[in-house]
Amino acid sequence: MSALPITPSSASPGASSLLATRALTLRAGSRTLVEHLTLDIGAGEIWCFAGANGAGKTTLISALAGLRDAASGHVEVDGVTLRDWPPVRLAQRRALMPQDVRDAFSASVLDTVLLNRYPHLAGWGWESEDDRAAAYAALATLGLEAFAGRDVLSLSGGERQRVALAAVLCQDAPLLLLDEPLAHLDLHHQIACLDALTQWVRAGTADDLRAVVLSCHDLNLARRFATHALLLDGRGGYYAGPVRDVLTAERASDAFGHALVLIRDGPHEALVPALGSTHAPG
Repeated sequence: MSALPITPSSASPGASSLLATRALTLRAGSRTLVEHLTLDIGAGEIWCFAGANGAGKTTLISALAGLRDAASGHVEVDGVTLRDWPPVRLAQRRALMPQDVRDAFSASVLDTVLLNRYPHLAGWGWESEDDRAAAYAALATLGLEAFAGRDVLSLSGGERQRVALAAVLCQDAPLLLLDEPLAHLDLHHQIACLDALTQWVRAGTADDLRAVVLSCHDLNLARRFATHALLLDGRGGYYAGPVRDVLTAERASDAFGHALVLIRDGPHEALVPALGSTHAPG
């Protein structure tokens, strides 16, 4: 299948992008996951990467973070190619939350979150009061203040996931790359985390421009909270643009291989599987 048409982000013409891809192509073995992707992610935007398992969401986020080489094309942060960024400076500009967060050693939640302050430490590398204040603030953003003294190994999977998100916020980078940040969370905490991310983006200023990229399997939460979406079909095809233009029943049905319909109840909308159908039409 050829690539689906791609629309530009809603950033104002000429506005600088926090993150951009230029003719980016990613492959896994003989498979082409993304082909010639040119994308601009601007300040104030929340992008959801969606697609079936194996479509390339994690691979793409890894490439955006600079952890995976592209077959062709390149990634830019603040208009500078990733390979030209010194590692510490890049860590001050973008923070990554990987899909699998594993804690091998016993440590307090506060100390775990403080690990993400490393790009900002100086001298002997000891955390300052400002660093500790940033960690407490990040925990408070996600309602985790009472967890500061807990052993991270004593937490449930969902609690650990929220601590990992707090650690990313504590890194104080204006660009967040989050791979499945809602995994292991119940609906209440999924919405709370998305609310927190929305408020974090909106709190950005002219001197502190912010954006979020996240992968998510719940298309309805994406339609509610994201401003933009990139939908991958796993065969090199994609569609990008404002979230409700991208995550439509037709395009999602094709990408996921299962017929979906959009239902409405007053101002509310939801994508749901079509009754009596197991495959996408066509």
